[in-house]
Amino acid sequence: MNEIIFVIEEAVEGGFTARALGESIFTEAETLDTLRQQVRDAVNCHFDEGKAPKVVRLRFVRDEVLAC
Repeated sequence: MNEIIFVIEEAVEGGFTARALGESIFTEAETLDTLRQQVRDAVNCHFDEGKAPKVVRLRFVRDEVLAC
């Protein structure tokens, strides 16, 4: 595996969540900088040494509601 993708969303209670697509990896943090580090740590813990993907892609999802 060369790449893993995380879906990043704002948490209802504040902060951010990150969920990997195709892997059972989830983490959360209060700031984006902290979340980036948490994602790196989670990926390194999830995969055996030398098996972790070389690229971690973050996809940001944001809901926006418009009143009509």
